[in-house]
Amino acid sequence: MADDAPLTQLGRQTPLPTSPDAAQLERIANPHDGTNYLVRFTCPEFTSICPVTGQPDFAHLVIDYVPRDFLVESKSLKLYLGAFRNHAAFHEDCTLAIARRLVDTLAPRWLRIGGYWYPRGGIPIDIFYQTLAPPDGLWIPDPGVVPYRGRG
Repeated sequence: MADDAPLTQLGRQTPLPTSPDAAQLERIANPHDGTNYLVRFTCPEFTSICPVTGQPDFAHLVIDYVPRDFLVESKSLKLYLGAFRNHAAFHEDCTLAIARRLVDTLAPRWLRIGGYWYPRGGIPIDIFYQTLAPPDGLWIPDPGVVPYRGRG
């Protein structure tokens, strides 16, 4: 996306993209570039499809990032995450694909994602990724997702 590209989804009726690759992740200029602050998106109802069984998989995602030049436009992020609903991929692939797409789009100072996947076959799978160490002095609250005990 070009630095000066207009937003195409915000304020418009926009259908859910057919796949994560088809989704347009948009960004806006960070009005506080040079300031280390944390942006958190929590998606407690993330869904995708198991590539082997075709059954739905559910996760609670927590995405934290420290912006540099850009912020992710939240409607485009919602549509992007929603595009996984009919996407067949393993938990690890979904979680890391989201992280990499955000890093490629935003070039943040720091990013981490926690994918807390609900159990299938009695075992929850949690996937964690971060780019590097967070900036010194940054306040990072706890993700707020309890270890599995009927997660909710």
